[in-house]
Order: sequence, then structure tokens, then C-alpha cells
Amino acid sequence: MNGLKELSYALDTFYFLMSGALVMWMAAGFAMLEAGLVRGKNTAEILTKNVALFATASIMYLLVGYQIMYGSSLTSVIPGLGFLIGADNTTEAVLAGGDGAPYYSNLSDFFFQVVFVATAMSIVSGAVAERMKLWAFLAFAVIMTGFIYPVQGMWTWGGGWLDQAGFSDFAGSGIVHMAGASAALAGVLLLGPRRGKYGPGGVINAIPGANLPLATLGTFVLWLGWFGFNGGSELAVASVESANNVARVFVNTNAAAAAGVVAALLTARVLFGKADLTMTLNGALAGLVAITAEPLAPTPLLATVVGAVGGILVVFSIVGLDKLKIDDPVGAISVHGVVGIWGLLAVLLSNEGASLGGQLLGIVGIFAWVFLASLLVWGVLKAVVGIRVSEELEYEGLDLSECGLEAYPEFEGSRT
Repeated sequence: MNGLKELSYALDTFYFLMSGALVMWMAAGFAMLEAGLVRGKNTAEILTKNVALFATASIMYLLVGYQIMYGSSLTSVIPGLGFLIGADNTTEAVLAGGDGAPYYSNLSDFFFQVVFVATAMSIVSGAVAERMKLWAFLAFAVIMTGFIYPVQGMWTWGGGWLDQAGFSDFAGSGIVHMAGASAALAGVLLLGPRRGKYGPGGVINAIPGANLPLATLGTFVLWLGWFGFNGGSELAVASVESANNVARVFVNTNAAAAAGVVAALLTARVLFGKADLTMTLNGALAGLVAITAEPLAPTPLLATVVGAVGGILVVFSIVGLDKLKIDDPVGAISVHGVVGIWGLLAVLLSNEGASLGGQLLGIVGIFAWVFLASLLVWGVLKAVVGIRVSEELEYEGLDLSECGLEAYPEFEGSRT
């Protein structure tokens, strides 16, 4: 490589790694958000889940997931099986352009991808909170991050059949967010609602979270991390064109999140007569999920509209799932699943290369695979080891039964 190419290689590799680090910081955001939205007696357990799932995802994607997703596949549908450990990936570079010049390290690509896998698994954590066994959850995390997620990743970003069919998902509204929500939905359906959540005659009982300042902090952390999530998906920054693209992605990402906040806030005011903070926080995340499928092509104004629609949708979805007695303590299925679908369809508003058929095929293909595979894994775990704690342990809280300590010991004198 000449000096200019070496500089481009170094800059793009550094940008990739720093974007991955921002996405890794989203793990802290999910941990804070979920810890704030569950009851105090379950806080230590949900934090343990978030730390452990990130470590599990890192190991499983290193061992098998990355090679399933980006290695040699048997067909466009069936992936191959390879192992990163032992392979000579330390000096490889991903090649770009017609001249074959390397522009970033292969291992920087791995690092960027592994934090996406952990993000998908974090979505599951919040949806099954407050009643799932810790070790059953972590057993599922092994399969989800090592096999289920990488297979649909190979179909899409790995050049498989959905990619060949024209499915478009810039940074993962479907590949990451809807996939995580699909796995969460399968778990929630087999798990059932929390004790006391639903009463006779369609009564829905609110179960408030323990720490809304923490949930708000988690939302801001996720908002910040999303700039790495979407901006890093440009994959380069060392040319005028790519630098301009990154700037546009940042602006559109922020605009969509802001619009999601305002739209959710106003929708909650109309429906409930109050400025509901939890709906507002989910509105921000909904705006971010909505724009993730295509943050580059829209104008900032269109990105604002896409985010606003996401913010409205998430409020109605959370209310609707509650009426169906699908108990999701943090609204993850609505934020990442329902709004993820909207984000994939919104691609058609600005990306002339996308088609309705391709987007619908991607939605159905990803959901069907992840949901059914997850349902099978959850079902096996339920039959073999059980996935739900006893009613007594749920009443006492999972902190003591699963972790042997409490996050707020001086405040946990009474149980709700």
C-alpha cells in the first residue's frame, strides 16, 4: 500500500473500532434502562443478565457465530460452520472497490459485528424480566448469539437469499432489532405474564419500575450509542463521500429520535391525559429503531417523519400488547419489533433501489426463522429445566433467589 492507502486503511479501521465501542456502550444503556423499569427486588438480577449476556455473545460469536454469518456457506439458505479461533484472521483486511485496496482490518469488522449480536440479545432480556430463571436465559443466549442470529445474518448481510432478493436494511431495524424482538416474543408467550399483572375482566394492573432517573439515563446512553450503530454502518469515513454520508446518518438518526420523543409524548397526552415518561423514553428508542433501516437516503425532514411515526406506533403497540395479555415490562417487543417492521417499510420512502416485495420477504423470513427457532429452544428449556421461577420466588424477588443480594437492600423491606 502507498502512504495514502495506508492512511485510509488506518482511519477507517479506527473509525470502525470506535463505532463498535459506542455500540458496546449501548449495553450499559440497556442495563440502566431495564434496571430502571423493573421493581427494586429484581434489579441485581437484571443487571447480572445484561453483563453476562454481553460476555456470552462475545464468546459465542467468536467461536462460531461470525463464521456462520460471513464464512463460506453451503447454499444461499444453509450456512457453513467454521471457527474463528485458530484461523489466520489477525492480518486479513476486508477489500474494497475496484482496485482491491484494503480499507479496514477484518478484526475491526468482527468487533463491530459482535456488539450488534449483543444488542439483539439485550432486547430479549427486558421482555422476559422479573419472572425468568437466570440460567435458562443464559442457556438461550448461547443458542441465540451463536446460531439463531448468525443464520439470518448470513441470509442478509452475509450475501444470502434475502440479500439476493433485494432486501435492504442499512443498520439493522430487522436484522438486529426485529430479530431480538421475535426471540423475546417467543419467550414471553411460553413464559406468561408476571403475577398480578392482569386481573379478571380485562383489568391491567400497572407495575411501576423502581428507578425512572436510571431508565432516563439508560435512554440517553442508548441514544448516544446509536450514532455508532448507524454511523458505523457506513463502514468508512476516509473519503469525502463517506465522511459526508456519516454526517448525514448522524443528523438523521438524531432527528428521528427527537421526533419519536415528541410524537410519543403528545400521543400519551391524548390517550392518557398525562405526559407519561416511560412512553416518552420508548418514543426516543422507537424513533431510533425506525430510522436504523435507512438512515442515509432520507432528507432530515423525512427522517423526522419516520421517527415520529415510530413514536406514535410504539404507544399504541404497548397498549395493544397489554390488552392481549402479552406482558413486556420494558416495551421491548413494541419498540424493536413493531417499530422495526415500520422501519423496514419506511425504507421504501427514500431508497429507490428497495422494493415492497423484497422488504416484506425480509420481514417474514427473519421473523419466521427467529421466532420459530427461539420457540423451539425456549420450549426445550421449559421442558428440561423450566424457564420460570416459582410464585414464591417471584414474590420475594429474583435478586435474592438468583443472585443472593439486593440492589437496594436498605429500601427492600416490603414486597410488591
